[in-house]
Amino acid sequence: MGEAEPHRRFAVAFPQAFILLRKGRQMDKIRTLILGAAGRDFHNFNVVYRNNPNFDVVAFTATQIPDIDGRKYPAELAGDLYPDGIPILAEDRLEDILIEKKIELCVLSYSDLSDNTVMELCSRVNAAGVDFTMLGAEKTMIESSKPLIAVCAVRTGCGKSQTTRRVIDILQAAGKKVVAIRHPMPYGDLVAQKVQRFASIDDLKKHNCTIEEMEEYEPHIRSGNVIYAGVDYEAILREAEKEADIILWDGGNNDTSFYKPDLTITVVDPHRPGHEISYYPGQTNLRLADAVVINKIDSAYPEDVDEVRANVRAVNPDALIIDAASPVTVDDPSLITGARVLVVEDGPTLTHGDMEYGAGYVAAEKFGAADYVDPRPFAVGSIIDTFEKYYADREEAVILPAMGYGEDQMKDLQQTINASDCDAVVIATPIDLTRIIKINKPVVKVGYDLQEIGKPDLPEVLESFMD
Repeated sequence: MGEAEPHRRFAVAFPQAFILLRKGRQMDKIRTLILGAAGRDFHNFNVVYRNNPNFDVVAFTATQIPDIDGRKYPAELAGDLYPDGIPILAEDRLEDILIEKKIELCVLSYSDLSDNTVMELCSRVNAAGVDFTMLGAEKTMIESSKPLIAVCAVRTGCGKSQTTRRVIDILQAAGKKVVAIRHPMPYGDLVAQKVQRFASIDDLKKHNCTIEEMEEYEPHIRSGNVIYAGVDYEAILREAEKEADIILWDGGNNDTSFYKPDLTITVVDPHRPGHEISYYPGQTNLRLADAVVINKIDSAYPEDVDEVRANVRAVNPDALIIDAASPVTVDDPSLITGARVLVVEDGPTLTHGDMEYGAGYVAAEKFGAADYVDPRPFAVGSIIDTFEKYYADREEAVILPAMGYGEDQMKDLQQTINASDCDAVVIATPIDLTRIIKINKPVVKVGYDLQEIGKPDLPEVLESFMD
């Protein structure tokens, strides 16, 4: 590249400024690979690269989510610069892709990664002679014409869902029309998923939702809320604004908000002390927070709560700290007491969220389960793959993650549960799993909602939005 090299590197670091400087100059586009997991990657492309003539996005990569690679980001969404769409390739071939596609720049665009994992990716990319970058949070935020509240977290499984429901309940009690927008989960037909609106249970079937999608949408629907999701978050926001007084961003994993918030609430988890300052981009959310909710205080060790509180104050001393609990409820505790139980928890929380247990296990302990059935001997198909990928270093696997990224995986989950040698199945997924799969054993359903402890609390934080 010769004399053009310094200019190209400037373009990587400061793309907007570079656009102004390169006017009138004829230079090659920077061959770019976006590292993703079917969500943040598409958003980053849409808002930064889709109509940017200085970059050639050669491909996306995919990880975390099964069956995403091998597809294309379709031309209908990719814009005029990409008439053939953009291929989605498996990240486990990263080094080969860098060479084969002559990549010059990699853009990290997915979440819930340890700091060590981020640097390992950076090292792999740099060792191939390729630049590595992450876009600043505000660079990818779209502005809304309505007041906007962002609920984010430092890890998957901290309790964003119950926090968003609590925020909506407070605002609705004040007479406000709140519309939630959920982080993307585009596992199906991307063109059909450009803008999705969910207001009834029938809408879940209409949009062919996976278990992972239903776990996020169904609790809002059952609370009488409208929730949007999809692929094109500029178009989604404009539709949501038409029917809302206030927009609520319901974040996914520990990703940063896609929208510029007037208030940022970040949820932290004392069951994983230290993760709030050692995961990407969770620490970014912690530093951006106006209010931090320390959740699950009722079931965490006091010393772990103290460690998390100290870390919050160290990196964001101006944030308001709210103490909260997520007490569990069960519909029939008698089925747990003295029984051998199979515990089924939210899938992403146990897999890339790294949690060893969730509300289901807490409920089983509370109501005196006699023993826990290890699901691994009964696992089939993709559930075996899940255990091999995420449980390889764990001696015990007494919890079954409710994986359901497609119809086949839902069937594997059903078969695994039904084959398990247990007296009862304790299910702590945010949805009614028995509505989706047929279970041939007694089922106990576990619920949980956010409860603030003392003051300050969320009504105080939200006071200005209720005027």
